[in-house]
Amino acid sequence: MSDDALQTLTSSQVADRAPRDWREVNGMLRTRLRTKGFEESLALVNEIAKVAEEADHHPDIDLRWGWVGLALVSHDAGGITDRDISLAGEISRIASDRGASPQPEVGASLTVGIDTADADRIRPFWTALTGHEPAKGDPDTLPSPDGQMPTIWFQTSEPRDDRGRLHIDVYVPHDEARARVDAVVAAGGRLVTEEYAPAWWVLADADGNLACVCTWQPHA
Repeated sequence: MSDDALQTLTSSQVADRAPRDWREVNGMLRTRLRTKGFEESLALVNEIAKVAEEADHHPDIDLRWGWVGLALVSHDAGGITDRDISLAGEISRIASDRGASPQPEVGASLTVGIDTADADRIRPFWTALTGHEPAKGDPDTLPSPDGQMPTIWFQTSEPRDDRGRLHIDVYVPHDEARARVDAVVAAGGRLVTEEYAPAWWVLADADGNLACVCTWQPHA
């Protein structure tokens, strides 16, 4: 494999090069493929598995009745590479041939942020509770051990009594973010700030619990 294939791409490069059926969400290239049922989903996954084996590069696959979720990243390179772009294109071709409908706008990822003045003091609690372990070289990030639970991360801040210490970050396709923010506000939420948009918008529910809608884009 050439060195170029393992060069990580910037988010702007990913947006330019990725097939139109895919979006970058929280550092991974994602899509969802709608099928006619479980049997069709399984057949689609089996065909994807063949090209993945041939490429010696394997997507994360979520197999369900009526849909298949896919996520690509080059773990050995630490980000999205042209290898992911190429395999995404092959998967889109297979999906088109089989009549599966792409739904890239559905892709989302969730993380849990915890404000704390001392991450070392509370980290053991969260690792014992969830089974997460600190990321290599980044003790303030606790990735899911099997990809089935949200990543937990610690944000250093001074003690505060005006709100809770936990908040949810929901990563969505960049071209869906504004609609998601508007939907949250229409559902009774409050826009706390869009100072950091389009990287993230801070919102609150009626009780003051915070959440952010996040994208790959840099803030203004």
